[in-house]
Amino acid sequence: MAFTFFFRDLQTIEMIRDHVVPALRTRKYINIWDAGCAMGPEPYTLAIILRENMGDMIFRNVKIHATDIDGSNLFGKIIIEGIYPMETVERIPKGIFDKYFEPAGKSGHFRVIEAIRKCISFQKHDLLSLEPIRKDMGLIVCKNVLLHFKEEERINVIKMFHGALQEGGFFVTEQTQKIPNELEDLFEPVVSNAQIFRKIQ
Repeated sequence: MAFTFFFRDLQTIEMIRDHVVPALRTRKYINIWDAGCAMGPEPYTLAIILRENMGDMIFRNVKIHATDIDGSNLFGKIIIEGIYPMETVERIPKGIFDKYFEPAGKSGHFRVIEAIRKCISFQKHDLLSLEPIRKDMGLIVCKNVLLHFKEEERINVIKMFHGALQEGGFFVTEQTQKIPNELEDLFEPVVSNAQIFRKIQ
């Protein structure tokens, strides 16, 4: 089972806030794909950042599609319930935690508030199927997944992501990943200090 926590990789989160959110705000419908979401802290972190920086009216147009191959068959239930133990949420800034979490009725556990939970859906999905879940994404986040693939598989999956993005859509991956040379004509870097790219053709 994969273990993640809220507000992991804060630098990338801040870059998404500063360089991606302003562009997403202008779209009528905002579809986001979190590919390899594990138990949900990453898509929920994204949702919180978007809500904080878009406001309620625009945030109503946000739909985050969280997917994972999920060999345990547990991730979907965890994400839908939105209940997490203290060790998963303890890095969240206090003001954000107080605003977006509530006691879960179980000692040491907290639940994401409904306004955030309802914008996230989960489905099992194998990236190596090379079948996008839809083709109108404004943002695709895939972190700590591609490193497990062979080079040819990485290239094919990133090509699939490119096809799933809207014109000018964004692709975000972890710091250790680069866009393969074969695909450099498909994306442009958005910033120099994070792996955030914009679809250019």
